Amino acid sequence: MMHNSDSLAAEFQRLQVRPDSGSAPPVLSLFAVDVSGNAAEYEQRLRSVLSPAVRLGATADFEQESLPVDDVPAWFAAVGSGHEERVPQFARAGREGYVAHTRGGRPWETQDWLYRFDPDEDSRGWEWWDATPVGPSRVHIWVDSWGESFFGCQELLWAAYAAGAVRVDGPTLQKSTVWSAEAGPAR
Repeated sequence: MMHNSDSLAAEFQRLQVRPDSGSAPPVLSLFAVDVSGNAAEYEQRLRSVLSPAVRLGATADFEQESLPVDDVPAWFAAVGSGHEERVPQFARAGREGYVAHTRGGRPWETQDWLYRFDPDEDSRGWEWWDATPVGPSRVHIWVDSWGESFFGCQELLWAAYAAGAVRVDGPTLQKSTVWSAEAGPAR
């Protein structure tokens, strides 16, 4: 099993605070993301979506028919639900980008998406590591894929696009020194 309560707690912590460069595994997977708007705002939106999902992974009873969505941003819950009046433009464009990227893949319903964070669900082949703005409209998303170059990451792609990605390239394996050079000191 790749995810357990300790790994989920560490992943949640990395969503809150940039990890220390000495704690990185030897290799990380990189997604290069072009965003509409400001890279720092995009990073915050992405973290605001992933944080409650990872927290639920550590605390929720996944035997229940539905998971609590109180901490999921309302705009994110709306983007896959068809409640268009509550979907901001960046998320609408991101939904279209996801459908194009996946060649006709369907937008995710919030509950289906959240269930991918069940620690017993083995389709999520990554853990959040960090995001680094590398330009005014470009962000690098870094995940730990345990050295695998091909891994299940559809839920991450959905979150990345819904948060305002225009284009997502990757994943590509990179030495963690590339991440630590971009990240700078821990915050």
